[in-house]
Amino acid sequence: MQPRNMSMSGVVDLAAVKAAQEAKSKAEQARAEAARQGGGGAVTPASLVIDVDEAGFERDVLQRSTEVPVVIDFWAEWCEPCKQLSPLLERLAVEYNGRFVLAKIDVDANQMLMQQFGVQGIPAVFAVVAGQALPLFQGAAAEAQIRGTLDQLVQVAEQRFGLTGLTVDADAAGPGGSPAEQEVPAGPYDALLEAAVQALDAGDFGGAVQAYRNVLADDPGNTEAKLGLAQAELLQRVQGLDPQKVRHDAAEKPGDVAAQIAGADLDLVGGHVEDAFGRLIDTVRRTAGDDRDAVRLRLLELFEVVGADDPRVVAARRALARALF
Repeated sequence: MQPRNMSMSGVVDLAAVKAAQEAKSKAEQARAEAARQGGGGAVTPASLVIDVDEAGFERDVLQRSTEVPVVIDFWAEWCEPCKQLSPLLERLAVEYNGRFVLAKIDVDANQMLMQQFGVQGIPAVFAVVAGQALPLFQGAAAEAQIRGTLDQLVQVAEQRFGLTGLTVDADAAGPGGSPAEQEVPAGPYDALLEAAVQALDAGDFGGAVQAYRNVLADDPGNTEAKLGLAQAELLQRVQGLDPQKVRHDAAEKPGDVAAQIAGADLDLVGGHVEDAFGRLIDTVRRTAGDDRDAVRLRLLELFEVVGADDPRVVAARRALARALF
C-alpha cells in the first residue's frame, strides 16, 4: 500500500486552534530553560527512538509532542512488512537529527492504543504534533515517499507550531551522525500568518479570515494561508450556532438544504469527517438546481479544510462524482 499524503489540516476543532499557540509557548519555554542551563537538554541519537506502552503514552508521546513531532510506528513481531519498515524509520529518525522522535508501539502488548488510533492493519504510521494525532501512512512504502511525508511533517511542525526539534549531542552521534540543521530564515508572510493564528486563538475568526486573505492577495498560492482561511471561515460559520437546534433541524428536515449544510459544518468541527461528507453527498442526491450547487460548493470547501490528499476526501470525491453523474 502506498503512503497517504499527509494533510496537516487534519480535523479542525476549537481546541486545535489553541493547541498550536500552547505548543509554541511550551517549546519556547523549553528552549529558554535549556539556554539558562548553558545549552543543556541535548539528547543522544539513541534517545530519538523509544519504545512506548500505554502507561507511558501521555509522558512519552503527548507531552513530548509539545517539544518535537512524535512519529508513531505501530508494529508487531509477526508482521513481516514491519521488519522492513521499522529499521528504515529508526535510521531516518537518527538522520533527521532531532527534528522528530520515533515512538515504537507493539500492538500485541498495547491493543488499547491501537484501537484509540483506529489502526486497521500494520505497519501503520501516525504523528502527534502538539497533542494532535495525524495519520501518515499504512503499509510498507518506498524510502523516497516516506522522506517526503516526514519533510512535510517537520515543515508544518516548525511553521505552525514552532517546534524546531531537539538538540542532538554531536559527539554522541559518532562519525555517521548528521550535521545540525541550519536555521531557516523567516518567510515574508510569517508575521501575517502569526497574526492570523493569534486571532484564531482569541476567537476573532473574522480577523483571522482577513489576515489570511491579506496573504493570499499577494501570494495566491500560499498553501498555509489557503488552509488557514478554510479553517477560519468554518469556525466563523459555526461560532454563533446552537448545536442542539442545528442537529435537531438536520435530523428532522432532511430536505432542508440550509439545515444539512449547517449540520455538516458542526459535524466537521466535532471531528466527524465522514458524517459531514456523507450528509452533504446524500443531500446532493436529493436536490437539484441551485440547491444542489450550494451543497456541492460547501462540500468542496470542507474538502479544503481536511486536505485534498486525505483518504476520506479522496473517497468522498468519488462518491460526489457518482451522486452528480
